[in-house]
Amino acid sequence: MTAAVSLPAVDKVFSTTPPSVLPPRTSAKPRLVTSRSRAPYSAIIVAQELDCDAFRLGSAGAKAMSVVMGDTDIYLHDGGMHQWDSAAPAAVAMAAGLHASRLDGSPLVYNKSDTWLPDFLICRQEFKEPVLDALWGDKWRDK
Repeated sequence: MTAAVSLPAVDKVFSTTPPSVLPPRTSAKPRLVTSRSRAPYSAIIVAQELDCDAFRLGSAGAKAMSVVMGDTDIYLHDGGMHQWDSAAPAAVAMAAGLHASRLDGSPLVYNKSDTWLPDFLICRQEFKEPVLDALWGDKWRDK
């Protein structure tokens, strides 16, 4: 799959070909990014449980690419969005080696007739289990 995300404000285009190289983490605390207009309940739970520094940012693409660029470690959203808002960011993130899934750990499924995607998670691989454990405990492991 080929996908790209453009961030004109920082004059960058991210693509699956070639994939981005994740920079090493530089922060002692996990950094969580969420919506500029509202903090989803799931983000509050994860931020408290993992003692995250939390940041707010605009579009789904900008938040996802903040994880790809190494500015943040976790992006989650529980308010729903359309498939077209997250498909390219998810593909670019996965090509870079990040985890992307629904908030229950199940795979993202695109190209469905119902374009609504209820929730979304992109994070560095080392935060997948801590984030899902914070939200669901061991229940997500059945997926």
